Amino acid sequence: MPSTLPLLLAEAAPVKQSPAALIMFLAFVAATLLITWWSARKSSGASAYFAAGRRITGWQNGLAVAGDYMSAASFLGIAGMIATSGYDGFMYSVGFLVAYLTVLLVVAEPLRNLGKYTMADVLAYRLRERPVRAMASLSTLCVSVFYMIAQMVGAGVLVKELLPGIGFNTAVIGVGALMIVYVVFGGMLATTWVQIIKAVLLMSGSLFLSILVMKEFGFSFTQFFDSISAIKQTKDGQETIVNFLTPGMKFKDPLDQISLGLALVLGTAGLPHILIRFYTVPDAKTARVSVIWAMIIIGLFYIMTTFFGFGAAALLPQEAVAANPNMSAPLLAKTLAGDIFFAFISAVAFATILAVVAGLTISASTSFAHDFFTNVIHHGKEHRPGEEVRVARITAFVVGAASIAIAILLGPSINVAFLVGLAFAVAASANLPVILMSVFWKRFTTTGAICGLGVGLVSSIVFILIGPTGMKENPIFPLQNPGIASIPLGLLAAWIGSLVTREHSAEAKFPEMKVRAHTGHGAEEAEPH
Repeated sequence: MPSTLPLLLAEAAPVKQSPAALIMFLAFVAATLLITWWSARKSSGASAYFAAGRRITGWQNGLAVAGDYMSAASFLGIAGMIATSGYDGFMYSVGFLVAYLTVLLVVAEPLRNLGKYTMADVLAYRLRERPVRAMASLSTLCVSVFYMIAQMVGAGVLVKELLPGIGFNTAVIGVGALMIVYVVFGGMLATTWVQIIKAVLLMSGSLFLSILVMKEFGFSFTQFFDSISAIKQTKDGQETIVNFLTPGMKFKDPLDQISLGLALVLGTAGLPHILIRFYTVPDAKTARVSVIWAMIIIGLFYIMTTFFGFGAAALLPQEAVAANPNMSAPLLAKTLAGDIFFAFISAVAFATILAVVAGLTISASTSFAHDFFTNVIHHGKEHRPGEEVRVARITAFVVGAASIAIAILLGPSINVAFLVGLAFAVAASANLPVILMSVFWKRFTTTGAICGLGVGLVSSIVFILIGPTGMKENPIFPLQNPGIASIPLGLLAAWIGSLVTREHSAEAKFPEMKVRAHTGHGAEEAEPH
């Protein structure tokens, strides 16, 4: 999440060793390893490994989508942003909820009806298979790896803060090893249940913390908002009154904020680890139901971040919040309910990391094995039974090991905000435009898909590298978030690429694709065996 990861890398405030936190961490790890063992016994065959046998129900997938989406940056970073930036932090969180309207209204149903395992299945339905799968696989791997490395660096810093005595490298290796075990042995089924458990724990902890905060204000919203409209702060020995409900504490440039909003709202519908979740349900109706469940859960969560974000600003010493905004929620839990609840919130934060990195790993390994290895290299045919799943497991191990190594190499002090910003920007600029055009535009061609994916990917990277994040002084591109420029470029490239070529086979198959995308007719016939 573009603007929250710098908080993950802030200098830690000293936290006393908590034996209860360590016990809860180990309990969560033991429970998830047990689930992985159970899942491994059921994950035979491609459909079971990549899509959990398509047996996940609507409410289960809704919880899993929410668990996949609400990262540690959401739980701790946004709470810290609200605690330090007030209204601006809350408005930032709104973007993640609004993003699911795009997923619900545009993406979920066609994606489930047209594909088997990946986004590239939709593009390959009527376009030339090998080139679009190769480019889509590259885009998927870039988004997943950018996002995963950022999460791994954040994980190392976070676990080091929550469990003093555990070093950065040890934390990164531990999180990475668990992630590899979940995906290599348990596949999508294990990943799904890790995400469901994480979502339940996160919602439980957030609800209880919100109730504790409101209890301090007599469960009066009037008293609560009055208190945060006049918070005393001391700076340079001078005490001032700050209204945390006033805009402009963080976002100074409206154009940059619009660009960020575009990346969040449109990028979510193109994130590979979110898209693959719709292949785990039996049909498009269940996919829609799961998105509605996810929106309810995510909406409630981001509403609750308001209570413990503003609650931290009102109830904690400003020096403690300023020293490390990312620890606002755990410190608030400790202040209001003692060490045991602090340990629980710490374990929840740990669970959020594991759930997200597991989702990212399986999306990357699925794309490489299904799209690139099977369909690009071997023209859609397996040389030996089970080869696709074996390649996916090897890919998961390689991607996981590489992420661990790169995260350790970058170290805890590196600013990796641009990696997460890049993930959302690429998803919005490359992935979403080609999905929409493939489903809704008859004239769309293979050349258009390759141009859209390529230009969206390259422009996102270039704009961030030459912007304020990549060039600290005298940036060429003035905005931190490239979405406002890279998204139109991706769309324009896909449109022009389609206009300069003509693909009669793609146009001829469009009516069939349209019927299947919106009715699901024929989707069951194409199910893998």
